[in-house]
Amino acid sequence: MTVSDSLPDDDPTAGRPGHRPDDRPPPVRFAYERHTWKEIAYLLTNLPFALAGFIYVVVTVSTGAALSVTVIGLPWFVGGLTGARLLGRAERARARALLGIRIDEPSSLYRRGRGRGSERAGRSEGLLSWVWAGLKDPVAWRTVLYEFIRLPWGVVTFTVTLVGLFVLWPVLPHVARGLTNADRAMVRGLLSPSDELERRIAELESDRGVVVDTAAADLRRIERDLHDGAQARLVALAMGLGLAKEKLTEDPEAAASMVDEAHGEVKLALQELRDLARGIHPAVLTDRGLDAALSAIASRCTVPVKVTVDLAERPAEAIEGIAYFTVSELLQNVSKHSGARTAAVDVRRTEDRLLLQVTDDGRGGARLDGGTGMSGLAERLGAVDGLFVLDSPAGGPTVVTAELPWWQRGKG
Repeated sequence: MTVSDSLPDDDPTAGRPGHRPDDRPPPVRFAYERHTWKEIAYLLTNLPFALAGFIYVVVTVSTGAALSVTVIGLPWFVGGLTGARLLGRAERARARALLGIRIDEPSSLYRRGRGRGSERAGRSEGLLSWVWAGLKDPVAWRTVLYEFIRLPWGVVTFTVTLVGLFVLWPVLPHVARGLTNADRAMVRGLLSPSDELERRIAELESDRGVVVDTAAADLRRIERDLHDGAQARLVALAMGLGLAKEKLTEDPEAAASMVDEAHGEVKLALQELRDLARGIHPAVLTDRGLDAALSAIASRCTVPVKVTVDLAERPAEAIEGIAYFTVSELLQNVSKHSGARTAAVDVRRTEDRLLLQVTDDGRGGARLDGGTGMSGLAERLGAVDGLFVLDSPAGGPTVVTAELPWWQRGKG
């Protein structure tokens, strides 16, 4: 049986920042069990860890304050705060291993900035941004406070536990539980993410990576389409016109035939460029909005699609574009994979959210990891604080519900 299997359901600490409902220890027993020995080990190691942390904090603060009047003072101090973050990470790992509490890692609230102008000015601006953000880092300051107040507590817990092993061993499990409960409270209070903002920053950092990867993939796709499509046709067109020019005086009929072929190549190249431009951002979406744009892609679907758009106004351009390409990708999946006879698209606004629902009566069985681009859609929607829900039981029907934030047009 695992630790989480034996945890009680009524956890009074549930809901605190960084706390998860499955990290409450099992009930105390007089017999020395594995959990009791872990708690004893934690209490005995409190003193060396607290002593090392206290020395580090005192040296960092004192030297940083002494050097603050010099050029290297503030960078030195910020470097010390960065080291305090590492101490906090080590303490969270120790608490996780020995006390069984799971604390979310606080997000990195600052990045080294990128300057503008000359390279020297850029480095200077980046250093100032890094120093200022480091001085405002609440995670590092809470860790400094934690390490500063831990030394007397480490002395108390080490002494009581060591003496208890020889004198109070019958009740030591209960004593250890009481002492480690105080440790749990300190770890949760000072070393966990302080509020929803830090967790939100961590989510946004992850979402930013998704956006960057998506943009890079789109650029590679556009480059590939241009290289393999319109560019290749234009090269063939230039070669054909060159040959026609050479034959113009010798064989006018052959030259005229080659010009006709070149004319056909021009039409195909123009059509491929139009398709590529539509894939980047369709003109009908810009001019007439989601209703007309979704009706246009529905008309190209191999399955009859009923489109219902109930919007009193248009959302921001960015949200409108994401909604369009989400429905476009889903209808392509309906055409290629569903085996459906009919499909439907429903778009409406609910308070401050834009809801999209695409249904089909196909065979079902779609999955986010099924290789049909569903996971990519979910990541793209998540990058703008959206939701993506797939319901596709075997035998159908398939219902995909997407939700996007509603941004006012001109402000997104």
